Amino acid sequence: MDKLYWLDQIKLQDRAKVGDKAFHLSRIMQRGYAVMPGFVVSAEILRQFLENLNSSESLVADLPHSSLHLDVANWRQLQQVAGRLREEILTATVPQQWVSTIFQAAREWQTGCLILRPSLAVSNATLSMKNISGLLESVFCQCEPEAIARALKRTWSQIFRARSLLYWQHSGINLQQISLAVLVQPVENAIASGLLRANSSGWEIEATWGLGIAITQGEVQPDVYYIQQATGVVLEQQLGNKMLAYGVDNAASEAFLQAVPNSVLTSDHTCLSTYVIQEAQQKQYALQEEYLQQIIALGTQLVSELGKTFTIKWTITGQTTSSKLYITQVSFPQSVIPHGHFIRGLGAAGGRVVATALVINPQQKLEQLPKGVILVVPTIAPDWLPLLQQVAGIITEQGGLTSHAAILARELGIAAVVNATSATSLIQTGERLLLDGDRGEVYRITAEGETGTRGEMERGKVAENPVSLHPPIFPYHSPALTSHLPMITTQLLINLSQSTLIEQVQSLPVDGVGLLRSELMVLNILSGQHPNSWILGGRQAELLELWSEQIMQFARAFAPRPIFYRSLDWRSQDFPSLSDNLQSSLQSILGERGTFSYLQNPAVFELELKALASVQQAGYSNVNLLLPFVRTVEEFVFCRRKVEQALLTEVSQFQLWMMAEVPSVLFLLPEYVKAGADGISIGTNDLTQLLLGVDREQGQLAKVFNERHPAVMSAIAQLIQIAKSAGIPCSICGQAPAIYPEIIDKLVEWGITSISVEPEAVERTYQAIARAEQRLILEAARRKLHLI
Repeated sequence: MDKLYWLDQIKLQDRAKVGDKAFHLSRIMQRGYAVMPGFVVSAEILRQFLENLNSSESLVADLPHSSLHLDVANWRQLQQVAGRLREEILTATVPQQWVSTIFQAAREWQTGCLILRPSLAVSNATLSMKNISGLLESVFCQCEPEAIARALKRTWSQIFRARSLLYWQHSGINLQQISLAVLVQPVENAIASGLLRANSSGWEIEATWGLGIAITQGEVQPDVYYIQQATGVVLEQQLGNKMLAYGVDNAASEAFLQAVPNSVLTSDHTCLSTYVIQEAQQKQYALQEEYLQQIIALGTQLVSELGKTFTIKWTITGQTTSSKLYITQVSFPQSVIPHGHFIRGLGAAGGRVVATALVINPQQKLEQLPKGVILVVPTIAPDWLPLLQQVAGIITEQGGLTSHAAILARELGIAAVVNATSATSLIQTGERLLLDGDRGEVYRITAEGETGTRGEMERGKVAENPVSLHPPIFPYHSPALTSHLPMITTQLLINLSQSTLIEQVQSLPVDGVGLLRSELMVLNILSGQHPNSWILGGRQAELLELWSEQIMQFARAFAPRPIFYRSLDWRSQDFPSLSDNLQSSLQSILGERGTFSYLQNPAVFELELKALASVQQAGYSNVNLLLPFVRTVEEFVFCRRKVEQALLTEVSQFQLWMMAEVPSVLFLLPEYVKAGADGISIGTNDLTQLLLGVDREQGQLAKVFNERHPAVMSAIAQLIQIAKSAGIPCSICGQAPAIYPEIIDKLVEWGITSISVEPEAVERTYQAIARAEQRLILEAARRKLHLI
């Protein structure tokens, strides 16, 4: 290692060696702004490391010169290749001289904790490739030689993760074009951290307690301040939900700090710790007025340096008596994002995509959609699901974070923005859009060369292929890539409905399927007809065979892991395309849904039970039944008898559960247990709307529909406690843990048996469970020591 590149000494000609992140920070630092000190391990060091691997594997023997042309469409091959590459790097030895050089330089800061930030430069990068937010993550470690070596290898290995390899190839990037440097900086305890987004229309400041990792990992909802750019006046501020925070814990023992999150962001457990914010502090803004004004003043200064559009990350270190505001990252808008009009809604499903718009009005009868479009509609009903398989993005005018559109988009891995007011009026078919599902924003693309006319769209053609600007959700981690995860005792389950996703998700680190949504699953086989129509038309045997095969695909893929099949739960207004003469002409707000509908017309429920029995007879004993929207004990008893008549209970492993989503269950649960309920699964979506009297499909009521409301959280805690007292398991399968992972702390503390989430939320939920469990262990150990 010839040299380290200190931030205050980096020159223009060093940019390719130090990467864009470090280069931008150095420019700001050298202009006199307060930037956390640091140095860069250049990209050339990674090249030397790869060249000296001395690998016997032909796959990696010629790295970094290999272009690595693999079939990324073959997800098994992709995972295997990525696993072998990363294993090769992680098990190799970093030259002692390199480690010693880094360690000696870092010791000057007299800190026990370091952060290693990937700083990437890509030669001849295309416009669509420039945003790699979330693709490469920072790594924390102790300031000691062995920890530094491990953290360095983990940082380097990220460019060979499956999603990275997929991203490089989709972006037309060869490995030779990638220069990955590593920016090393000290980590100090912070009073608050966050970011400032500046553009010509206004500024947005986000803030949370402690280090900014909580925002990065989506574990808190930060405080938000909206600032008038011209005057610096605070136009509006919104208190976030900040239940936990991160800090540096140099003094903690290694045994205790197994409680620290073991995610890709943490290399050694003794560097960081998480702590729960006291309830009184949760109700306070993280930024005191003087700190807020410092950040606004900093932004005003930076406009003259960076222009009107930029983003910085900041941290306020030290104690309240001796604090200092530092810039930790500087980034600029991507040239693919235009400066024209944009629409803002709620970010319902993460991801960023550029594609052509297709505007649909409610009266249109749809049979198919062009592939790769961004669908713009007033609202989406569940029976649209078969049509959504090929779309690149979704924009709806109505709906909240737990609306049908949001849930479907998250399961399918489609970027989505909901509650985008007047979207169908402001957007025209054929326009090229950038949809940002993370920030809830939609941009018009007017860059030269973009095409796509309305006529082409009306003929069912798409002018250009969609361009993904976000690391893909699929493929998920294979067992080989998740072997580093800590052990957890709370079961992690997955919500599914589509058999097309089985191959991509079955290797996730989950204990089974906590919610198999039957009403969405069977849409793929019903051919637009209600099951009653099949039965009345004499096609019951045909439907039974198709239904059984659908369930069996899941049973086969996840065996012996359990599957909780939720029987049909739909309102006729949710599935307008399915004709059913037996449906009531009067449609209530809730509809004749759940088990009540089974009493009214048991034929379809009996068919479902026969399908489950067929799966059992085929040798699969891992499928259980979950009853939806149970209003009364009498309804449950009726269903229990039907289940017994279908001989499902003859298999000893079979369990009959019920959804806990109608508020009356809070008072009737002991009676349900006496009637034979083997377990409950809390449905936070319906429980919240019924407790608070808010329709979850109405996006304009998003602020009122709050699954973290004290009434909802109290109800959840009560259900868990009653289930524990009754000796039955209690799961949760609503959207709350996925949307607000910070509540997982409370769920684990209260004793939840399992948590079931959409595929895209598995990794962060796993980490949140691990942190919560280890924190409880740590607190118990500390109490024990205190007693000693």
